[in-house]
Amino acid sequence: MNLLSNSYFVLFLIIAIGFIIGRIKIKGISLDVSAVIFVALVFGHYGYQIPKDFQYLGLVLFIFTIGIQAGPSFFESFKQNGRQLALLATVLIISAGVLTFCVYYFGGIDKSLTIGLLNGSLTSTPGLAAAIDTTGSPMASIGYGIGYPFGVIGVILFVSLMPKFIRVKVAEEEKKYNAEIALEHPEILRKYYVVENENVIGKSLGELNIRFMTKAVISRVMHKNTVIAPSKGLVLRKGDIIKAVGTSDALERVNILVGPESDEAIPSDKNYEVRSVLVTNKDVVKKTLGQLNILNTYNATVTRIRRSGINISPTPASKLQFGDKLVVVCNQGNMKNVSRIFGDDDRKLSSTDFFPIAAGILLGILVGKLSISFGSFTFSLGLTGGILLVGLILGRTGKTGPIMWTMTGAANQLLRQFGLLFFLAAVGTSAGSSLMTTFNEYGMELFGYGIIITLFPMILATIVGRYFMKMNLLTLLGTLTGSMTSTPGLAAVDNMVDTDAPAVAYATVYPIAMVLLIIVVQILSLL
Repeated sequence: MNLLSNSYFVLFLIIAIGFIIGRIKIKGISLDVSAVIFVALVFGHYGYQIPKDFQYLGLVLFIFTIGIQAGPSFFESFKQNGRQLALLATVLIISAGVLTFCVYYFGGIDKSLTIGLLNGSLTSTPGLAAAIDTTGSPMASIGYGIGYPFGVIGVILFVSLMPKFIRVKVAEEEKKYNAEIALEHPEILRKYYVVENENVIGKSLGELNIRFMTKAVISRVMHKNTVIAPSKGLVLRKGDIIKAVGTSDALERVNILVGPESDEAIPSDKNYEVRSVLVTNKDVVKKTLGQLNILNTYNATVTRIRRSGINISPTPASKLQFGDKLVVVCNQGNMKNVSRIFGDDDRKLSSTDFFPIAAGILLGILVGKLSISFGSFTFSLGLTGGILLVGLILGRTGKTGPIMWTMTGAANQLLRQFGLLFFLAAVGTSAGSSLMTTFNEYGMELFGYGIIITLFPMILATIVGRYFMKMNLLTLLGTLTGSMTSTPGLAAVDNMVDTDAPAVAYATVYPIAMVLLIIVVQILSLL
């Protein structure tokens, strides 16, 4: 029993048991890492508590890494479908607010208690802060305590079971999402063409500016069985064979500009090297290929950029990111110099600089404490919102001077899991300690209202998002968890898929949902 009095021992015991239970599958469904919170609820009920410091430590790590990961995609996503996601979040929050008003008006429940119940059911701590501030009543905290346990559990269960209920396979939706991404980043192909167009014969590659005209890259030229590395001064002759790399549309333009496709491939040359090079040199991050000018300096050509599992056709305006994998073509004698420019040190991909992480979290905490006043209405992002916003901005920025804000996928995943486990264990024991007390004191009625406020808005948003907006399931799940401001819910979804679609949707709607909920709280308190 002495061991169970040690909070560190209890913390890792909860995590270990949670992992064992999370791997159990029943009809293909498992709780995965989310099982930790259910184990923690049981421990909390029996009086075992994890200090709040672990909850906040886990929360800041989890939210910051989500922001860093989603940052590069977030702003682009908001431009593309931000209005659609914001509309769905509005449907969910407004419907929850209407239900809360009905509970207060028709159920005869104390207004402050129902406002607290709303925030607990939507697991919104910033909303609770607004409720306490506007009502000035301790009943808001009690309502929050009643709604919160199912608010946490209900979202996890809903997002885990919803694909089964609507008979949609997550794997198929993931394929559809990846196919949509592929349309934005078409497959990179390579083909050979014979120079036969009279308009290009006798002209140099610099004069033709093929990359600008076609968006394809010439990676190799063969003249009378002699393989030549492309350069601006290289003059094309009739019958030359060129190797072009680019999208299907780009290669079609090469066909029109240069000549017909050829079955004759350009053989390898011992003095000519094609190699994958990693971008690990911080000095070239955020610089364009045109600024590096490796073609003129080393007669080297980048024919492909692989980033986050996607092949991108390079242009002189392509900005490099840390961890990009480049396919470089050049003379063997120059390859070492070209590799040195980009870094090409895979050891740097496995190392993590903790200064940007600490500095980013500190900035997020400070931003979260800032408040904006509009007369009697005061708004602040709070701890979660501040860190998420800063993480998104830093993830999008990538680099400031010598500081690299981004991190490798492996490092991000490790820190995220580490933070998530601490957060779930602490939240679970905290909620578990009051679960039976609140039930005995207020009975099933308020719990029932809390369950309705948690589930009905998600069901309504699912119907609107899936059947009217035709939203991809992964984006829908991320939108639901973001609208419910549910970090554990996002964790459950995050472990179901291998893409960042849910995290991007979550990060897009979370700030919107938080602001909307605070406004709804203000309106309800005035009714």
